[in-house]
Amino acid sequence: MDSSSTTVGMKEEEERPHVLVVDDSLIDRKIMEKLFTNSACKVTTAESGQKALELLGQGEDEHTHMNKQGPKINLVVTDYCMPGMTGYDLLRKVKESSDIKEIPVIVVSSENVPTRIEKCLEEGAQEFILKPLKQSDVKKLRCHMQFRRSIKGRLCIGA
Repeated sequence: MDSSSTTVGMKEEEERPHVLVVDDSLIDRKIMEKLFTNSACKVTTAESGQKALELLGQGEDEHTHMNKQGPKINLVVTDYCMPGMTGYDLLRKVKESSDIKEIPVIVVSSENVPTRIEKCLEEGAQEFILKPLKQSDVKKLRCHMQFRRSIKGRLCIGA
């Protein structure tokens, strides 16, 4: 392989949206990781809201963060029901932080509780999606992902 194809490969890697999937269930994390990978996304997973905050540069350990110098997160997808810190708590912490409040947050849950859905949307969630997530859901979410280059007039068709 010559150096020009390596450069193209690296450029394509940089252009892929980076999704942070947060779920305490290993099975659900693996399913969402596969769905987003199938949609040409780069995926990082976290098993808790606290770990997600660390990856976003908001945790106790400032050396493990991604968004300060490392790869930029374009979208956070979090389960609502998790021990310790719920997806709602994580959403609030993201939206309260001046560093990361622009990152779109999607909340997913296996429970259809209208008051919970309303609360998450009022707090700033882009979407609230019922599990199990499907490939069609992931395709719909791509329009919420932030890219380094600003894309003028980006539309969410069918969202």
